[in-house]
Amino acid sequence: MKNEINRPPMVVILAAGIGSRLSPLTDNCPKSLLTVGGSVILERMIRNCLSCGLSQFVLVLGHRADEIRQFVDKTFRGIRVTYVINDRYRETNTGYSLMLASQVIGTAEFIKFDADVVFDVKILRQLVDDDRANVLCIDQNIALEDEEVKVITDDQMQVLEVGKSVDPKVALGESIGIEKISAKTGPLLFVELSEMMESPARYQDYYEDAYARLVVKGAAFHALDITGSNWTEIDTAQDFAAANAMFGTPITTVSRGQQRAIDEASDKAATAM
Repeated sequence: MKNEINRPPMVVILAAGIGSRLSPLTDNCPKSLLTVGGSVILERMIRNCLSCGLSQFVLVLGHRADEIRQFVDKTFRGIRVTYVINDRYRETNTGYSLMLASQVIGTAEFIKFDADVVFDVKILRQLVDDDRANVLCIDQNIALEDEEVKVITDDQMQVLEVGKSVDPKVALGESIGIEKISAKTGPLLFVELSEMMESPARYQDYYEDAYARLVVKGAAFHALDITGSNWTEIDTAQDFAAANAMFGTPITTVSRGQQRAIDEASDKAATAM
């Protein structure tokens, strides 16, 4: 795996939003600090990253930023975390938040997460191990509607179109909010985001709009099919209930060797049945 030799990617977590659709759960708590299956959502994400050898983090915060920072500093002592504050979180969206991380990221390869996604660590292992430069995790087993970020690919899984406006009838699946961006593409992405955010009329744009602009300009993005793996985005009370049903136990940090042993034991048990 190339990342065992080269420097592991940085981790960028976008956690500036209010989470108003989850009210009253989020009336007195940031969405990323809600508890799913005995562990805080953000804790699950960071521990999954640590399990995959990712230890340098950039957190973009806005709503209730002090609470999130205090939680991370108390729970994870010794990891490298840079906090970026989106003071305009009430009037902006994920595109603006990701743009703000550009100075910290520089020219590093990075993996980007939406802070409201709960996922099995196997998804992240697949992404980290993928040798392709720019990779979007997608799920084909989703009923696609206007809300989902949809992806069209060719037969080589290269992305042809991405965004909420993509026709669901021809889309391969949904982009789940976890992507890897190469050191070469990152600066180009931040140029696109900066140009977009020059106009306040675009403050509500999503970062996927910048991906789409790069695709049109010839940048190669690929899809990683994670269909069948456990994950969910938490926007509503129904999503929150589904997440707790899917992830019923607290998170632990699991090394690659431990995960391999778990998988082998699971395979043996399945074979014996």
